Amino acid sequence: MEFIVEKIGMSRTVGIPSVPVTLLKIVPAKVCEIKENNKALVAYAQGKKINKPIEGMQKKYGLSKEFNRFVELTVANNEAGDLDLSPLNEAKKVKITFKSKGRGFAGVVKRHGFAGGPGAHGSRFHRAPGSIGNCEFPGRVMLGKKMPGHYGNKNVTVNAEVVEFDPDMGVLVIKGSVPGSNGSLGKVRIVK
Repeated sequence: MEFIVEKIGMSRTVGIPSVPVTLLKIVPAKVCEIKENNKALVAYAQGKKINKPIEGMQKKYGLSKEFNRFVELTVANNEAGDLDLSPLNEAKKVKITFKSKGRGFAGVVKRHGFAGGPGAHGSRFHRAPGSIGNCEFPGRVMLGKKMPGHYGNKNVTVNAEVVEFDPDMGVLVIKGSVPGSNGSLGKVRIVK
């Protein structure tokens, strides 16, 4: 079963030992149409402009204006209506997918953890990547060479352990950290 979640932030449990946890809020969603293999078309709310295709989908499934995003998920529902959250009550392990924080164009020290060179005495090799190629043969930079470039803003999936689920608040408490910034949307899948 899959759910759309919003990352609230991190906290910790009160007890001995104290455990760092991440709080994830289940985004209210409606099942619009059941497809084969437990797949369903699910609508959820996200601050986004509404265009003509979204208005058509809202009219087709009788949704209010707040449900303006559509995604296909594996659900426990057998019919259209509110998303069934009951599988989260027994969930112990989950797979969480979020977009990692984007860091823009980064050098090799930040992106790959290179040590760099001495920063003083005119070394001119402070945070540079160093040599990138071979001699005359093969006469090119090899594929996969660790170089400066775009860092972050990629889908990252992690396995996590569920500490607690509060059905009244719709908050899922996960042990440890989860990629992505606070307020970002991601997906949670229950692992059997």
